[in-house]
Amino acid sequence: MTETAEPLDPRHIALFLPSLRGGGAERVMVLLANGFAARGHRVDLVLARAEGPYLDEVAAGVRIMDLHRSRVLKSLWPLVRYLRRERPDAMLSAMTHANIIAIWAKMLSRVPLRLVVSEHNSPSRSHSGGGMARIMRLLVRRFYGKADTIVCVSNGAREEMAALYPALAGRVTTIYNPHDLDRIQNMMAEPVSHRWLEQRDTPVILAAGRLTAQKDYPTLLRAMALLLDQRPARLIILGEGEEEAALRQVISDLGITEHVDLVGFQKNPFSWMRRCDLYVMSSAWEGLPGSLIEALACGAKVVSTDCRTGPREILEDGKWGALVPVGDAHALAAAMMERLCDQDPVSTDMLLRFTPDRIVQHYELSI
Repeated sequence: MTETAEPLDPRHIALFLPSLRGGGAERVMVLLANGFAARGHRVDLVLARAEGPYLDEVAAGVRIMDLHRSRVLKSLWPLVRYLRRERPDAMLSAMTHANIIAIWAKMLSRVPLRLVVSEHNSPSRSHSGGGMARIMRLLVRRFYGKADTIVCVSNGAREEMAALYPALAGRVTTIYNPHDLDRIQNMMAEPVSHRWLEQRDTPVILAAGRLTAQKDYPTLLRAMALLLDQRPARLIILGEGEEEAALRQVISDLGITEHVDLVGFQKNPFSWMRRCDLYVMSSAWEGLPGSLIEALACGAKVVSTDCRTGPREILEDGKWGALVPVGDAHALAAAMMERLCDQDPVSTDMLLRFTPDRIVQHYELSI
């Protein structure tokens, strides 16, 4: 599934984000850094703090620059000093709070680089609410126009961004997140140890992602309880997060403790995806859900909520998996039941649009 094309003239590219702690945006930035380096660019991965499980996935040709700061805000002046000293041709940042710091650092350093900021979630949700979200909205409205390009990871997210901030519409574009399909196929062959996957006497449903409100696991758990009224099944959830205790209580209240296992963060989710009978994403909102793409790459049958941005584009209006309304446990249970019985093979040809080389080429045109 690898594509190649002649790279642009080699450039010095910096990628800035808080850390490499587990998350979709962090994995994407590592893939981009590795992809730029593979195409002959000089690449710095600049981290507020160089920590996280994806550190050992950074290619040897990428230089890790550790700013040694515990918070992104505290990394502003170290980032300014880095820009003045190294003078990269371009910088790419990810996540709203890091994007603001990147913009300020460019302004303060006065280094004439091209700056690309990227939003990896649904702007209508991640920029909504009071408190810090309100502050972020004000900062985005005030400073995002200083960036040369604003990248959203799906067309739906781009449309939301343009609607929320009309003055920025001319700077907003869509570039999908990259997914290393060759690496996924290699890793999914690795063994995984779990009694339910080894026994194979009952269908196993899988979900993956941080245990947060965004992923709406309570709806998935309610759907699982409804499904168990009709047929035997088991649910494994990969991930960790602040909602774990609350989710365990929901599992207990529903009486499905023996049928659900929260196994925590797994560095190689692909071997689990390869072996599940069905992959389910129950999110209330997304940007471009990487786990859904990864599950398809592993050959899994999928069911997803039709949340505002991402899933409908990935599944091409339901062609490659079922789409159900957000928060509707009954609809989700019905779709899970139907897909478990579906014997149609899963094609991965439609995933070529997410290959790293193709995505890196799109970013090269922006920087």
